[in-house]
Amino acid sequence: MPRHFGVLIPSTNTTVEIEYNRLLPAEYQAHAGRLKSSGGGTPFAPSIDAEVDYQAKLLGTAKVEVVGLAQTSASLFADDYDESVVRRMSEGAGVPAVTSAQAIGQAVRALGASRIALVSPYSQEVIERAGRYYETKFGLQVLGLHSFGATDAYMIGKPGPDNARDGFKRVDRAEIEVLVVPGGNFPTMAYVPEWEREFGKPVIATNQAALWAMFRIMKIAAKLPGLGRLLADMP
Repeated sequence: MPRHFGVLIPSTNTTVEIEYNRLLPAEYQAHAGRLKSSGGGTPFAPSIDAEVDYQAKLLGTAKVEVVGLAQTSASLFADDYDESVVRRMSEGAGVPAVTSAQAIGQAVRALGASRIALVSPYSQEVIERAGRYYETKFGLQVLGLHSFGATDAYMIGKPGPDNARDGFKRVDRAEIEVLVVPGGNFPTMAYVPEWEREFGKPVIATNQAALWAMFRIMKIAAKLPGLGRLLADMP
């Protein structure tokens, strides 16, 4: 019996659908809604509220079991954004909802960790916002930051796995428990196991964490080997 989940993604995102539909077993089916950015003076701004509401409602007609927002940067610009957007997504679709920013924080805690480093295509300003978000919202210690300096949402998808590996090498040290890679348009899921072997610690990425959080909401206990410790262990 197929299990259906919904994902809201920025209209510029070309990665989420590929990662979910190519890397997951066929019984787990992702359905995406695309969102237009509100602008807001930054290329990483949240999407237009009315688009979130409408696309969540459409996903609800597909009888999805949960809706996730795979736009981590959207949660970084207002203290109450997660609570507001989760409520609206849930009301629109008629099912539980979660943001990928929340999912990353929850995943770190589920692994029993609190000391992280952030490596991301985000601009320096946005990755610094991410650091403050995880410190204030989840009580995590952010011990390292490395930005690839992407200037817009399209550029997030341009770097490859070597960029992340180089970033990990720059920031990693013994006291860091988890390496975190925010950015839903940055292809990561297939490389997480390789990074974990090389650096000897869990790696959490946006689309991986969002999937983990949605599966928990859907009460799916099945483990997904080959996509990193988070999905292999399903803590």
